[in-house]
Amino acid sequence: MAPAVIYQAVVPGLAAKGRDVASRSALKTPAACKSFESHSTNHTRKTSVSRSVGFSEKQGFLRAVRQSRSVINSGRTKLQVKLDAEEEGEVASPPSKPRVIVVTSGKGGVGKTTTTSNIGVSIARLGYRVALLDADIGLRNLDLLLGLENRVLYTGMEVLEGECRIEQALIKDKRWRNLALLCISKNRQRYNVNSDSMQKLCEMLMDLGFQYVLVDCPAGIDIGFVNAIAAAREAVIVTTPEITSIRDADRVAGLLEANGVYDTKLVVNRVRPDMIATNDMMSVKDVQEMLGVPLLGAIPEDTNVIVSTNRGEPLVLRKKLTLSGIAFENAARRLVGKQDYLIDLNSPYKSVFQRMKDFVAGE
Repeated sequence: MAPAVIYQAVVPGLAAKGRDVASRSALKTPAACKSFESHSTNHTRKTSVSRSVGFSEKQGFLRAVRQSRSVINSGRTKLQVKLDAEEEGEVASPPSKPRVIVVTSGKGGVGKTTTTSNIGVSIARLGYRVALLDADIGLRNLDLLLGLENRVLYTGMEVLEGECRIEQALIKDKRWRNLALLCISKNRQRYNVNSDSMQKLCEMLMDLGFQYVLVDCPAGIDIGFVNAIAAAREAVIVTTPEITSIRDADRVAGLLEANGVYDTKLVVNRVRPDMIATNDMMSVKDVQEMLGVPLLGAIPEDTNVIVSTNRGEPLVLRKKLTLSGIAFENAARRLVGKQDYLIDLNSPYKSVFQRMKDFVAGE
């Protein structure tokens, strides 16, 4: 673990005037802000602050400053921000370069859009800047799952044709400002979209500072699939434990490799442990062995998916998380490189004594 470093900055009249320090280029503070000490003439107080995971150095300092306003009265105040730069398991370092990840399956109706929305929101909640790109021309649905359908004014086609700027076409989520949506087209059928157009849009998003670009791929393996994977170097293949879906996923995995996308991961959706126990459904292990793709997550069947879709609120934003919401969050944490365990779908809610028993038994 790297030694803690103390950075100091003098902020005059911060609480009294509510002054924003975003323009102070002299403030240089790493993103992993863990605690601060506020000193003034009449009090000294130490308070913990939330981690600024994945944000820039200036943004990490701003979060500490803004959360310190409740303990600063007025006058000239000195803030000390304590940093642990590489504490294992506590601070998520930003990716070395932006990552473009396509979410695909081949077969329709397996949960690509649901997976894209929930994993994208989960990554944004970890502190990263995330852009979701709906590459389904004419049949977009990602805006519905995020509750942003009434805010789509411009699309990626207007950006490519020079009718608007990329910032105008991006729709920022009101709940998480570091999450944005870009639809490639409105509900029309024919557009002159090619691989170069998709690559240009992804480059624009990366130039804006987005660290993760998740592309929601349309169903099938025709020209829409080819365009969606053009800018990606990673892929998440979504499938269900059905033989038709598995065969399509196997075909997609081969096409991805043929197009230079070698880093692929597998999400097995709509898993039913009760049917697996009666040998009426293939297990997650069987699906993984058939496809030969590393497992990112197994998502159990959940009726709350329909409810969350109709409300325009991803599962991971529910106050009381269901098992599928927890599974999506764990998959997102593994995707960004955090260590996390797969949920045991057979007995997900084990007691402390049961966990101790499993540990002693070596299970």
